[in-house]
Amino acid sequence: MNTQVVDGGPVYTLDEALSGVGFGRFQSLVLAYAGLGAMAEAMEVMILSFIGPFVKAEWGLSSGQESFTTTMVFAGMLIGAYFWGILSDNYGRRVGLLSVAVVTSIFAFLSALSPNYILLILFRMVVGIGLGGGPVYSTWFLEFVPVQNRGIWMVIFSTFWTIGTILEASLAWIVIPRLGWRWLLAVSSAPCFAALVLYFFTIETPRYLYMHGKIGDAHDVLKKMATINKTELPSGELVSVKMSNLNEDFTPSEGTLLLHNREQQTKSGCSSIFTLFSPSLVKTTLLLWVVYFGNSFSYYGVVLMTSELSSGESKCHTSSHPNLMTDSSLYINVFITSLAELPGLVLSAILVDKIGRKMSMVVMYSCGFVCLLPLMFQLQQAVVISLLFGARMFIIGNYTVAGIYCPELYPTSVRTTGAGVANAVGRIAGMICPLVAVELVSGCHQMAAITLFEIAILLSGISVLFFPIETKGRKLSDSVTQNI
Repeated sequence: MNTQVVDGGPVYTLDEALSGVGFGRFQSLVLAYAGLGAMAEAMEVMILSFIGPFVKAEWGLSSGQESFTTTMVFAGMLIGAYFWGILSDNYGRRVGLLSVAVVTSIFAFLSALSPNYILLILFRMVVGIGLGGGPVYSTWFLEFVPVQNRGIWMVIFSTFWTIGTILEASLAWIVIPRLGWRWLLAVSSAPCFAALVLYFFTIETPRYLYMHGKIGDAHDVLKKMATINKTELPSGELVSVKMSNLNEDFTPSEGTLLLHNREQQTKSGCSSIFTLFSPSLVKTTLLLWVVYFGNSFSYYGVVLMTSELSSGESKCHTSSHPNLMTDSSLYINVFITSLAELPGLVLSAILVDKIGRKMSMVVMYSCGFVCLLPLMFQLQQAVVISLLFGARMFIIGNYTVAGIYCPELYPTSVRTTGAGVANAVGRIAGMICPLVAVELVSGCHQMAAITLFEIAILLSGISVLFFPIETKGRKLSDSVTQNI
């Protein structure tokens, strides 16, 4: 590490401090909490694959009403993804973490007590608002991680989402046949409550404190990290990147740093959004929106199609109508395709730091496209599940890499806002997806549904090729000018 000198004394930047602290026990604890949040989000989203057919049967709903339940959750996620990002960027990552945990845990449990369809969709919509805070967890974890092997650690973080999907499939298999869908909702809310309880052990990220001029507080956090990791901070004084690059005739003071960074602190929600469309970021922002839309549309399409093609509800090619409570094909097929996310994560872990973010996504988009193509035609059930397994493996790999790439592309001042708005665009895809995956497939229009998924994947893959930069091995930027 090259220690810089300003006014005769050694200084170091935040990135140099994080590199010196390394990845150790402290980051492992941060990973565990952020991963719990990701797991809770995955469980609350995956539950939609199971409760729809049972709610429909119990309350005599139409297919459109069944689809609308899912659509309302994603409508809530659309609101939450925008709101929590702005809250987190302006008031701190911990404020975002607490707000998300409170909203999600309370309304996830209340959903289990819903006496009718109207209250169920209202409660699930508010749950969706809480789930829209997923980027807060990933950004919070990312800002504690040194640049070395950041890609692989973000992939490991994404593993918690997959654990959540597998756990939810297992719970549904065990709980619904014995206790019903309400108990599944109640049991599945447990990780949300755990995140709320454990919140009180979290701390603010040093990068957020650093960007908002709280250099002393950032230093205290870094010192705590070093102590827990049994490492040492670089010798000297923590200063901003800009100050450390000034000539030795200038002595940086904390008052100067506070003045310099207070401009960032005064950002309003609207100005944060406008920053995403500044000349240096507008291309990145629009391309990310296409990628997130395509990823969400194809991912939730595969998830919902798996349940539709396994529930026995389609009358297009079979006259059988198995009892939903006793037929196990729904649970088995969703469980099998959920397992596909594990090799998808392994693949993304191998590729992301070897060939870079952009090429990783191009490769996996191509493979996912090929897996979905044969599903335009009627095939044996085993072949269908195998193809859905492959498609989900590559799609989750893309989802994971995009989740790493997006916050790396934005500066600290708008990082959570940028990731949140991109996720919000993905939630729009989630709102539309049930109308495609449920309505078209159950209405004997499987070819049309697959065609739409393929178009979304193709457009996303093309968009990746136009991203202006590759972030592999690149330090996180703290200002918009550093992104140019």
